Amino acid sequence: MELKYTKTALDALKDAPTRIRKTFYKQAGFLLQDLHHPWLSAKKYSEAEDKWQARVNKNCRFYFRIIGRTYLIEDVTPHPKTRIG
Repeated sequence: MELKYTKTALDALKDAPTRIRKTFYKQAGFLLQDLHHPWLSAKKYSEAEDKWQARVNKNCRFYFRIIGRTYLIEDVTPHPKTRIG
């Protein structure tokens, strides 16, 4: 398997704090090893869009699709259930 990134994902990583970027790349390594690695908590996010969600940390998730032998990382965002303020 290999990783590829959309412009949205690259921009999100560029704008993310250093600790988020560092943790993301560690988690991406786990994704390459095993989609079901326990630290990822990867799950199908949208059956209709064939989109997956995996954990960066407690408050941040990344979204990706599996296309052949490629994980296409589409975005890195705060967890949808994270409350601000």
